[in-house]
Amino acid sequence: MESLARDRHSVRALSRTAWDVLAGEPPAASLTGVDAVVHLAGSPVAQRWTPWAKKTIRASRVKGTHHLVTAMSTLQQRPMVLVCASAIGIYGDRGDEVLTEASPVGTGFLADVCREWESEADLAESLGVRVVKLRFGIALGRKGGALERMLPPFRAFLGGRLGTGNQWMSWIHIEDIVGLIRYALGCPVTGVMNATAPNPVRNSDFTRELGAALHRPAIFPVPTAALKIMLGEMSGVLLASQRVLPKVAESGGYRFAYPELGAALRDLSG
Repeated sequence: MESLARDRHSVRALSRTAWDVLAGEPPAASLTGVDAVVHLAGSPVAQRWTPWAKKTIRASRVKGTHHLVTAMSTLQQRPMVLVCASAIGIYGDRGDEVLTEASPVGTGFLADVCREWESEADLAESLGVRVVKLRFGIALGRKGGALERMLPPFRAFLGGRLGTGNQWMSWIHIEDIVGLIRYALGCPVTGVMNATAPNPVRNSDFTRELGAALHRPAIFPVPTAALKIMLGEMSGVLLASQRVLPKVAESGGYRFAYPELGAALRDLSG
């Protein structure tokens, strides 16, 4: 939002207090006269997956997107583009397989949620709206996101790999998250676009790079069994292997500000 505002775009932020995505459609006035919509709403995945949490995770994305597209259908002047968040969780746990936008959808709870989520966004195409579905990888930023949760144990000299450490992690720097959203808004891309850096790494390499950026060792692994006890079913997200490449963005000419993990972590942890 700040990036667009700096370039003199008029931006309307629709917060949770202004729109309850589960309750119904967003206020009509919030979409009137809007050229583009960026839809990022969704209940956090990083929580213990109780039956209620899973219901909320699914509904906040699937119902929320349905309500948004329904509201767009009532407008006399509709937005030209809808950029809707999705996630690489749609690919499921795929080992060493290289995954691109052309790869088939996987299996599991998150894969099912993302498939339904994207299907609701696709309904906007029948309204004459260009739809881009950004499948985000592990978001790395200074505030919030995955990195904020990782830093405390590493700074306390307690960091280490998760499980075997062999699982692939597809990550992205916050600057490239903003960059890809802007790219999706301004370029004639449509459909699925992986929002990940072009160089995924194994979890063991990620933890080593994070330790190096913080000048800390990464020698205290968290066993798979311990993760399952602490997090239950959600531990599968941390142990899943997803080697995702952003072929659509790269073929379209997008240049990543942070294609390499080491530089990204040094920037964010400094």
